[in-house]
Amino acid sequence: MENTLNKTPSANRTHIGFFGRMNAGKSSIVNAFTGQSVSIVSDTAGTTTDVVTKSMEIHGIGPCILLDTAGFDDTGELGSLRTEAARKAADRCDIAVVVFAPEGNVTAGMPAGMAKSREKTGDYAVEREWIARFMDRETPVIGVIGKADTLSPEEAREKAKALSSEFHIPVLPVSAVTREGIVALKEEFIRSFKQTEKKRYITGDLVERGDAVLLVMPQDIQAPDGRLILPQVQTIRELLDRKCVVTCCTTDELDDALSQCKEPPKLIITDSQVFDRVYEKKPEKSLLTSFSILFAAYKGDIDYYVESAKAIDRLTENSRVLIAECCTHAPLEEDIGRVKIPRFLRKKAGEGLTIDMTAGADFPENLEDYDLVIQCGACMFNRKFVLARTARAKAAGVPMTNYGVTIAHLKGILDKVETGAGKEARGQ
Repeated sequence: MENTLNKTPSANRTHIGFFGRMNAGKSSIVNAFTGQSVSIVSDTAGTTTDVVTKSMEIHGIGPCILLDTAGFDDTGELGSLRTEAARKAADRCDIAVVVFAPEGNVTAGMPAGMAKSREKTGDYAVEREWIARFMDRETPVIGVIGKADTLSPEEAREKAKALSSEFHIPVLPVSAVTREGIVALKEEFIRSFKQTEKKRYITGDLVERGDAVLLVMPQDIQAPDGRLILPQVQTIRELLDRKCVVTCCTTDELDDALSQCKEPPKLIITDSQVFDRVYEKKPEKSLLTSFSILFAAYKGDIDYYVESAKAIDRLTENSRVLIAECCTHAPLEEDIGRVKIPRFLRKKAGEGLTIDMTAGADFPENLEDYDLVIQCGACMFNRKFVLARTARAKAAGVPMTNYGVTIAHLKGILDKVETGAGKEARGQ
């Protein structure tokens, strides 16, 4: 049995999404690229009914997830659901592959006599909309002519050149039958990855090699017996990779842990729920932050989250708050997002405060109806997804913050803890 504890978490993998019309050849290309029958392939349009994912390693990039989406020209009630699933997948993509059907026309640059019927695919207007969407999000886009084996080599080359000129993206002819273009596609993935790659650390620039770091980790019902929760695991691994000296303790052992330190730890990272208790006991020289705040900076827009926390003070009994969790789990007693934060907010704003919950990839369209959105640490989703969600809140003019930032603000210590921005944010 495969040990899932050794697998790279989905949120830490590069997400590569395949998008295009029904029966453009997306699934066949994904199967050819992975060398496996990951997606169902059929001549019948609309065979891919939901997003199909495949985890794999790509040399030159590392751990990746390939997403094969339903056709974005799908119609009907089920078609609209499939298209919505594709849109949600687009939010997660670090690299987007737009697959052009081989029979479509290009509006410029095509040699006379090579264009076919415009009635079926027009001038790739839908593809144009999706490419613009990705470019607005600064997501690298690679164009692919699917089923390139149905064209002559000259037609495929000329069409790729014309599409590249039309949309200002690299375009490759690719055939799942002959495997033409598969290697070139992999090279484009690596090029796009290196072009946008920026090394990010969960702990930002708060630590350096040799720094002592103390982790205060209350093992409550959120952590299954015998395991640590994912943010704790990822933070410990990063600190070890950065050659820090790491000490871990539970909240009730904090005094003993501090007494055994020859020097005050450079940084203390705690669970947000015990922020105030740890703050009271921390050495003056030690910096303090929480796992949730670090992940807010690592995955999202920490400046916006900190500024948005001020909206908490404006909440009244007539206000409406959305609490958004990225993972799905059965509600637990004293659950941080479903129980504790709502309790804190209602104590401050009044018992009549309306609080809605959403989980997983779901995120309501009516954001303008809310006075505040509070997002979890998003350890299960990648940065692209969280930033897309934050952008929607900004566009709706709605403040959006995070669990850890919220708790620090409510406890009156937000200005005294580190947000992950490091020296610049501290004015040093």
